[in-house]
Amino acid sequence: MTTPFHHEPGAAPPPQCPAHNLGVGPGGLRRLYGPEAENDPAGLYDKLRAEHGTVAPVLLHGDVPAWLVLGHSENLHLTRTPSQFSRDSRRWRALQDGSVAPDHPLAPIFTWQPVCVFADGAKHERQRGAVTDSMERIDTRGVRRHINRFSNRLVNDFSEKGSADLVTQFADHLPMMVMCAIFGMPEEYDERLVQAARDMTRGTETAVASNAHIVSVLTRLVERRRAEPAPDFASWLVEHPATMTDIEVVEHLRLILIAAYESTANLIANVLRMVLTDPRFRARLSGGHMTVPEAVEQTLWDEPPFTAVFGRWAVGDTELGGQQIKAGDALLVGIAPANTDPAVRPDLTANMEGNRAHLAFSGGPHECPGQDIGRAIADVGVDALLMRLPDLELGVQESELRWVGNIMSRHLVELPVKFAPSPQQKLDSDPLSVMARAVRPTGDWEISSPARPVPEPAHSLAGMQPAHAPGAAPQSRPAPAAPPVPATGEPAPGAAVIPVQRRPAAPARLWQAVSRWWNGY
Repeated sequence: MTTPFHHEPGAAPPPQCPAHNLGVGPGGLRRLYGPEAENDPAGLYDKLRAEHGTVAPVLLHGDVPAWLVLGHSENLHLTRTPSQFSRDSRRWRALQDGSVAPDHPLAPIFTWQPVCVFADGAKHERQRGAVTDSMERIDTRGVRRHINRFSNRLVNDFSEKGSADLVTQFADHLPMMVMCAIFGMPEEYDERLVQAARDMTRGTETAVASNAHIVSVLTRLVERRRAEPAPDFASWLVEHPATMTDIEVVEHLRLILIAAYESTANLIANVLRMVLTDPRFRARLSGGHMTVPEAVEQTLWDEPPFTAVFGRWAVGDTELGGQQIKAGDALLVGIAPANTDPAVRPDLTANMEGNRAHLAFSGGPHECPGQDIGRAIADVGVDALLMRLPDLELGVQESELRWVGNIMSRHLVELPVKFAPSPQQKLDSDPLSVMARAVRPTGDWEISSPARPVPEPAHSLAGMQPAHAPGAAPQSRPAPAAPPVPATGEPAPGAAVIPVQRRPAAPARLWQAVSRWWNGY
């Protein structure tokens, strides 16, 4: 195989060679998996940057070669230039020559599927347009109310005990509860779904089976929505004028569910850890000088929920960061190393408040379209937890915290806390309400990807009917009644604050009324 790497896959280093170190593989290349990569990814990035610059050769599971892009500007170029770096994994030379088998531990991540993240050009625009149009129909305010209810239900499970693990009892469950509700399958939420979503991105021996479970759940959902549409995200994808097939809908739901779950669960855990261990965060939150959304944004710089995204594949021979990239080479978007690139952050202790130039949600045409939902889950969830348990303290020494990682993310295993026991909060038991905005006109449609303006497809999609109801026009659904607006006006978007801490001088009863209206309880 022709390769830019100075080794052949599988070649063993000579005796006494430092490459026998577990973190170093054939050719002296560093592994992006294993103990070193999991326990100290920041240290690994520093070594790679010192040895290779802004683009470094690395080894994936099975010592398969790839490139990790470390530089901020190089990552922007990688994500914004699909003509050079495609998302179509079928271009990967290692797949073409058999170096990577179909049952590779990372197969659930790189195996080509008929979804927008593996497409470029017109196909990407059509599929992503369906996703972003459907996301625009979500009633964000309604979702925030559900996030608050779900958060308080989770807190009720441990509030009287005086101790909890905020990873396994809170952060790991809240995003899945919210996404199941948005998708229209709250009855499918259970522990098995949570664990399958966690497992399938870790490169484990059970990752393929976990992926199959997720696909099975979503296939049943799409079959139901073909027969009985409802005001939920799954139905909107099924009905969209882009006329996706059942397989396309299932795979897009799978993509969105796993990306939203993994990233948001990690984000919540990382924000809570920083609030509990970093004096800057706790002091500023308690003193009213930082809101939870600001803490979330700082965390997206310092501890992004995805450390890297696999992958991009070189369309032809090219150069990036001084490295010669060959056609068919695999590249990873290095989110965490880009956020610590000395060219953009010479001082890692500097406050990044108000700066959203991080790559936590990637960039270019494939930038995460659901990042606002992820932010809302973290904002409201963390805020609800801190309001209920304002005296939270870490239950162990910070040095005892442990992580598990893979090439995509670094997951906090547990976050033990202690607090003064508090009574459960009475919550309404009403079923989930409709989370849809007013339905948009069903005539001509346009692609609404926020990444860049795109032309309409060459073929006309005007007047096309949903696949589940041939010959019938899509039925408009009434918009849900708007919630009452208090006399004091509508709070600014994202203002999920802790009343007592943020505005100590405000009348308590007024703040309680505004908070209860905004958070939906």
